[in-house]
Amino acid sequence: MWKWETKQQPKGVIVMIHGAMEHHGRYGWLIEMWRRNGFHVVMGDLPGQGMTSRAQRGHISSFNEYIEEVKDWVQAAYQFDLPLFLLGHSMGGLIAIRLLQEMEVETAGVILSSPCLGMIHTPPKIVDILSHGLNSLSPSVKFSSGLTVEMATRNEEVRQADKEDMLYVNKVSVRWYRELLQAMKTVDLKTGAVPDVPLLVMQAGHDLIVDKKSVRKWFHRLDLSEMHYKEWPGLYHEIFNEPEREEVFHYAKGFVENRLRLLGYVIEE
Repeated sequence: MWKWETKQQPKGVIVMIHGAMEHHGRYGWLIEMWRRNGFHVVMGDLPGQGMTSRAQRGHISSFNEYIEEVKDWVQAAYQFDLPLFLLGHSMGGLIAIRLLQEMEVETAGVILSSPCLGMIHTPPKIVDILSHGLNSLSPSVKFSSGLTVEMATRNEEVRQADKEDMLYVNKVSVRWYRELLQAMKTVDLKTGAVPDVPLLVMQAGHDLIVDKKSVRKWFHRLDLSEMHYKEWPGLYHEIFNEPEREEVFHYAKGFVENRLRLLGYVIEE
């Protein structure tokens, strides 16, 4: 886990949760944007990804490993004694929802970026069938995720960096896959367990990885006092990496700063 502190008078703290296969290093631009605008950032690498154990890359025993890890990040963020916002991208969005369903988080707002609530790209049917048995017999057996950098973003600079990124995970375990599916089912079954927190869902309009219909369906089943859904036409899955990412960031910042105003904070333009 790492902490990046703003050089300005801090307005709040952003706890960011990255997606599957990636790591915190891919969020340098977004971290700096939050810092420039007066926010501390807390973030780490999820188990089996990034700079965590290389031996178990792409593997977890339980989805709860992710939840327990992010709990530590949240506890670290509390130490700033500032309004806390959760920002989860893709699988990170799924983790954020499961965290909220399982524990009370003192948060001023939650931002979900193309949350993984349904997948467009799935393993071949035979792999899916075999995964049921292998999950018990050989849970650490790995197969190619089938995802490419071209599916994630139209940003050529990011694509090139990802192709050269030695920390990028290309294979995932059978257990990881089954746990991901179960987590999505649990989120759906426990929709009513989502606490009444201010929520912004920002979904890529041309998502080649996450099924945006599943995201919309889940969103409209919620019953929260404040909830916003923003779809970005033409943007690929990683909206914070797209060529239009500054516009995306300012939209998210607007949500955060509006929440702070409602809490009585004076926000300088």
